[in-house]
Amino acid sequence: MPGYDPFLLCEMVQFASTFPERFNGGSMSEIPAELKYTTSHEWVKQNEDGHFVVGITDHAQEALGDLVFVELPEVDSELDAAENCIVVESVKAASDVYCPVGGKVVAINEALEDAPELVNSSPFGDGWLMVIEPADANAVTNLLDADAYAQSIAEE
Repeated sequence: MPGYDPFLLCEMVQFASTFPERFNGGSMSEIPAELKYTTSHEWVKQNEDGHFVVGITDHAQEALGDLVFVELPEVDSELDAAENCIVVESVKAASDVYCPVGGKVVAINEALEDAPELVNSSPFGDGWLMVIEPADANAVTNLLDADAYAQSIAEE
C-alpha cells in the first residue's frame, strides 16, 4: 500500500490486540465483575447489610449522553421487580430506569438533584441512584453476571 509504513501498521495491530476482551459495539464500557446486571442496563451491588445499591451501567450512560435531570422515587416507596421507577433525561433523550429487584426504597442519591452528571462521570460510584431493601434477598441471583451482561451488549 503506497503511503503506509508497514512497520507502523504492524505496531497498530499489536496495540489493538491489547484492547480488553469486553470491547462492546465501538465503546469500551466498564463492566465491574462484582456487580449484577439487567438486560435493560441497570446494575446492582449487594451491601453487607443486605441492601442493594442500584444504578445504570456505563454502557447506558454512554448511550444516553450528558444527563441533565434525574427523577428518583420517594424513600419508603415499595417497588416491584422490572417496574419503571426512575426517569433520566439527557441532552439526547429521556429514558426509564427499571427496578432490578422488588423491595422498599431506603435511600436515594440526593446529590443527583443538583449534579445529574455524576451518573456520567461515575456510574458505578458517586452516580448511584437508589438503595433498596429487597423483598427477597435471593432475587439478585436471577440477574446477569458481568460476562452475561457483556454478551447481552454484544448482541444488541
